[in-house]
This record gives sequence, C-alpha cells and structure tokens, in this order.
Amino acid sequence: MRTLWTGLAGLALLLAGCAGGDYSGYKYKPYTLRGQRYEPMLPNVAPGYVEEGTASHYREGWLIFPGKTALGENLWPWSRSGAHKTLPLPCRVRVTNLRNGRSTVIRLNDRGPFIDGRNLDVTEPVAKTLGFHGAGLAPVRVEVLSVGDGRWKITRPSVPRAQPVY
Repeated sequence: MRTLWTGLAGLALLLAGCAGGDYSGYKYKPYTLRGQRYEPMLPNVAPGYVEEGTASHYREGWLIFPGKTALGENLWPWSRSGAHKTLPLPCRVRVTNLRNGRSTVIRLNDRGPFIDGRNLDVTEPVAKTLGFHGAGLAPVRVEVLSVGDGRWKITRPSVPRAQPVY
C-alpha cells in the first residue's frame, strides 16, 4: 500500500511540473543575441497580428530532464508550444501550414528561431499535427489570438492599427 501512495505522489509531482501558464505578466523587453538586437512587439498591440514565413521544429529535453523556455517553464518532449523572436511572451497563436491547410493553436513561451529566414519554431508534436515533421520546414501563417495568461490575458489590441492609405 505504501508503494502505491508513493507512486501516486510521484505521478502528481510529475504532472504538476508539466503545467504551463504560471508566468505573471508579459516578456517583451528588447534583447540582444549574437550581436543582433530584437525589439518585441508591445502586448497591447499584438492581438490580431498576422504574419507569414517559415516554421521549423525543435526537440528540447527528455523524460526526466526537461529543457527550459525563455519564460523559465519546463519544456517536455510532448509539449505543444513554440518560439518566436519578437512576439510578446506568453501568447496564443493559430499556426496554419500553407502547404496543406492544417492548423492548430499553440502557446508561445520561448524565443527563437535564430536562423535567418525562419520566423517560428514549434515543438515536434506541433510539427506532426501540422504535417511537416518529416520535411523539417514549412511555410506558415501565424495569427496572434491573445497575449498573456489568466488576469493578464489581452484578446484585442488597445492601440489602433495603422490603416493603409489608397
């Protein structure tokens, strides 16, 4: 009986470590990496932002030694998340593979990819859902649905976007 309770306690601790969304506020301060300066978008402007570019996928951590994201969260092999250089963190985005039309919603909680020509890195499970795990890269559309978690969540821009002049 003691072994059962010990096992259940261990499982509870493991599952508690899988949870995300514990970050309070937003991460959007400018940063420099390898001599390149990045200026993340303001949280109150990002909802509704759309961009197209190239996505890649990455693998971080393994069963008992997870990787860490820019927000300090555990990144497990089964995580469904992603990385972007200039969107505020955390944020939820809809990613659509432009080759096959598959889409999914993920939480961005990391910075990257720091390779020219790529605008989004996703974890392996996301790449499999989008259908480009074997190819490694895919043209994608990224749509920001919300920024922040819990009481910090923003779903609409509070600053109007510039309108094109015709």
